[in-house]
Amino acid sequence: MSIHQGKLQIYNSLSGQKEKFEPIHQGRVGMYVCGPTLYSEPHMGNMRTFINFDMIYRYLLLLDYKVKYVRNITDAGHITNSLGEEQDSIGSAARLEQVQSLEIVYKYNSKFQELQRIYNMLLPSIEPTATAHIQEQIELIEQIMENGFAYVVNGSVYFDVRKYSEKYEYGILSGRKIDELAEETRTLNAQDEKRFFADFALWKKSNPEDMQIWRSPWGDGNPGWHIECTAMSTNYLGSHFDIHGGGMDLKFPHHEDEIAQSCGSLGCNPAKYWMHANMLNVNGQKMSKSFGNYFLPKEIVEGTTELFDKPYSPNVIRFCMMQAHYRSTLDLSQDSLDAAEKGYTRLSDAMLLLDKLNTSAESSFDVKSIVDSFYNAMDDDFNAPMLIANLFEAVRRINLVNDGKETLSATDRDLMKKEMKAFVLDVLGLQVGVANSDSKLAPVMDLVLELRQQARTNKDWTTSDKIRDGLAAAGITVKDSKEGTSWS
Repeated sequence: MSIHQGKLQIYNSLSGQKEKFEPIHQGRVGMYVCGPTLYSEPHMGNMRTFINFDMIYRYLLLLDYKVKYVRNITDAGHITNSLGEEQDSIGSAARLEQVQSLEIVYKYNSKFQELQRIYNMLLPSIEPTATAHIQEQIELIEQIMENGFAYVVNGSVYFDVRKYSEKYEYGILSGRKIDELAEETRTLNAQDEKRFFADFALWKKSNPEDMQIWRSPWGDGNPGWHIECTAMSTNYLGSHFDIHGGGMDLKFPHHEDEIAQSCGSLGCNPAKYWMHANMLNVNGQKMSKSFGNYFLPKEIVEGTTELFDKPYSPNVIRFCMMQAHYRSTLDLSQDSLDAAEKGYTRLSDAMLLLDKLNTSAESSFDVKSIVDSFYNAMDDDFNAPMLIANLFEAVRRINLVNDGKETLSATDRDLMKKEMKAFVLDVLGLQVGVANSDSKLAPVMDLVLELRQQARTNKDWTTSDKIRDGLAAAGITVKDSKEGTSWS
């Protein structure tokens, strides 16, 4: 057990305040995060949520918790919104591309797995799919019906919100009240089937055009949107687990209805702590195709989006995202990415420099307090922006030691190196500093710099500058010094 366990505070959306993190089982954490729905490639806003929870997962691992991280994949096409409007997103995409649903699911799952590699995300412990858990969903629906919180109409099963509200509070997570919801209702598909406008589908009778159909006690059909996550989370983590996370847009109705389903079937709220990552803006506006600021996560890396005048490395994008708290809105812009690129380079250079510093008998500053500040930042509801600010204080000190204005003992240098590596590489998930020497780019860069050095030796300054400028355009900085040439 790490000495740093027991200090973490998490903002719980359920209570609306920060709470001391006390896992249900000491030393172990069960965490469920809503994953992608495979009818299209995840957009950058989706990736921000997944990257933030990757960071949270990484810090829990650093604290020595044994974490079972479950992030689902929604590959069942029947989606139902808050008030019953039906849309089979996967089926619609399959018909548009004139392929089967399974082809759509496989195509976009492959793209999502590739994005995880590109953005250096750790794989979850388990990545279950909705279609592999149809039986568990049916069994949960049967339990909800047995407890009196659901009813059947024409082969479809609906959750009875009014009946549920007699025993439990519907809206406990989102703060939405049924009376307020009534004002938002409108004429929707299947509205005439439901006893109450706020009731939501647990199971929907199939239509002839449906591309995915399963058998059930109520007839052939498709699962509702919300029941999938309830089935998968409780199947792998139990009826009551530590953390349930997702994007802010899922708080209502998805997460609210998950709570209702768990209480209605298992008698308890599924999660002790509910966490929600905020939205992504691009150039000051919500990312939307209608605003013309929509792009895919791979486009910004490849430089194929017209929103930015050059490509950015996944490390720079990830670093940029970490400079906004996960509960705050992040505005991604050319300026913020350029600033992140400079900061990322500065941090990477300092970590490389740390290995080369001359040491003294003792340090002229308190290294332990700097290290403690790393933990203090992350213990404050995973405050990555504060962590980065504290890392740059360490960078400042490293540069002062290099300039001979401060001193650093060998022991403190080793401590700083160990903890900076832990927080930059293992928590923020950046591939900088010591990672550069192991990268596949290193042998290529050795060859390029050798060619540049030959040009300099031959006083071919045009070629030398062309190589340097070309590398700079690709986001690679070349530095010449007395000790030789280095890159980052």
